[in-house]
Amino acid sequence: MSQEQKRGKVGEFVDEIDPLVFGFGILTAVGFLIYVAIVGPEQAGSLMSGINNWLWTNFSWFYLSAMLIFVGFTTFLIFGPWGKIKLGPEDAEPKHSFATYFAMFFSAGIAAGIVFWGPAESIFHYGYGTPLTGENAGDTANMIGSLQYTFFHWGISAWAGYLIVGVPIGYFAHKKGAPFKFSTVIAPLIGVENLDDSYAAKVVDLVAVFGTMGGIATSLGFIGQQLLMGMDYQFGSVTSPNQEASALPLDIFGMPLGDIGVIVVIVGVTTVFTLSVVSGVEKGIKRLSQLNVIVFLLLGVATFAIGLLNGLGSFVLNIGTQAIGEYLGNFIQMSLFTGADGGGEFVGSWTVFYWAWWFSWAPFSGIFLAKISKGRTIREVTFVGVIATTLATVPWFMVIGGMSMRLQQLGQADILGALTRYGGNEAVSGYPLFGALEPFGALLSGLFFMLVITFFVTSADSSTLGIAMLTTGGKEDPSEINRLVWGVLQGLVAAVLIVIGGTNALQQAAIITGGPVAVVGLVGIYGMIKEFSSVHGRVLVQEGADVRGDDMLVGGRKSGGGTVSEDD
Repeated sequence: MSQEQKRGKVGEFVDEIDPLVFGFGILTAVGFLIYVAIVGPEQAGSLMSGINNWLWTNFSWFYLSAMLIFVGFTTFLIFGPWGKIKLGPEDAEPKHSFATYFAMFFSAGIAAGIVFWGPAESIFHYGYGTPLTGENAGDTANMIGSLQYTFFHWGISAWAGYLIVGVPIGYFAHKKGAPFKFSTVIAPLIGVENLDDSYAAKVVDLVAVFGTMGGIATSLGFIGQQLLMGMDYQFGSVTSPNQEASALPLDIFGMPLGDIGVIVVIVGVTTVFTLSVVSGVEKGIKRLSQLNVIVFLLLGVATFAIGLLNGLGSFVLNIGTQAIGEYLGNFIQMSLFTGADGGGEFVGSWTVFYWAWWFSWAPFSGIFLAKISKGRTIREVTFVGVIATTLATVPWFMVIGGMSMRLQQLGQADILGALTRYGGNEAVSGYPLFGALEPFGALLSGLFFMLVITFFVTSADSSTLGIAMLTTGGKEDPSEINRLVWGVLQGLVAAVLIVIGGTNALQQAAIITGGPVAVVGLVGIYGMIKEFSSVHGRVLVQEGADVRGDDMLVGGRKSGGGTVSEDD
């Protein structure tokens, strides 16, 4: 590369950044890393734990209520009259096929969580119980309750928060030329023309960077742990069921990895993957997302088929079907269960953590959803973003979670024992599960490890794109340098969180950073109601009316011509 080309890339990077938002993100990440280096991992972990416990003890009601409101409003968007509104001009056509569109959002939205928690959550609940099942429940009832809570955590609620961000940004970006940044959700309150200069918009974008960094670090940390655990499980020093292993640091090929080794591996892998897919949405995320879904489906179907051969299929389907019924029948109860009369720690460690994780991931995932949704109606976007994705995740957790509990019950796999040997770290759960499904255990374990890697790649690339867009004022194609900077920083933060507390620290990071994003999401709902009811209400209340770009007012401007208000 010539000096002129280098100067051009550096100049592009300098010119595109929003100094305040970019600087805040850098200072937050670097400040966290410096703090850990000064006070040490143990004290840093204790501080995060204290903040986390205070939040879920005092504000569980807020996290739970906010998510239920998001679910309710998203449901209205699917079935209500505003679903007819198209994101873009009336003659706009979707850029991606339905299958590709689904694959891209599914991979970016679920991140690597489904790979991490698929084999882990149900078996963990099975071993330790859930508050609604009770301590004295029988094995089958315990399995049903474990799946019920897993479906709850990964069902429609998991996706609703993304739509609260994606729909307004997609609407204003594709109809009114607003930038692809988080503050666009408050456009109805401050005006599109004020998004670049308003202090309120700057504050909202700072909230987005803060939340997104926590969400991304959590996701990369989870899948990074799984990658390291897989290496240790296959090639490490734990060779017998009775041999103990510390959760971290790990031992690979007989050589202790250590804290520095963990950081080097996670940062190195994140950086390499970021460099390898900086080609962007078309060549990078799109192809990897398609690969993710293919491997995901192949692994799920193969696991179920082998389970059928081993006489496990009918049992898994029976308990899974009943668990779906319990999930649907008790949805409101679980959505508002704070554990005030017992079980509060469970709610804080699981439900509040998940809701906060989805909130913190929403700025990136919502912007990504908005970017790829041009030409689709709100009903299409919300259906794919909530219903189609849930229809994909529930069978996965039913098969993988149900199979893990049944194998544990029958004594054919000691997954809980592996959890104990690895210090309670759920990242190891998948390896003994798939290894026990003979005669194809090695093949399934290989597919699972491949899925871990491909989801890590997608998460690193798509999340780096998301936070780069947030710090450039909504630029659709941030520079390679910008994405590389955030790839390295995200890898560092994720690796340090693993070192100072593993899974617990990752969960705490999500809870701490997710709350402020939820507040903005609630404001965004008010903004959508204000915008859609005032601008589109007249058209949509007409029985059988079509939403047409040539006769619909868009923020005071007729898309087919006419006068333009001062707001535009």
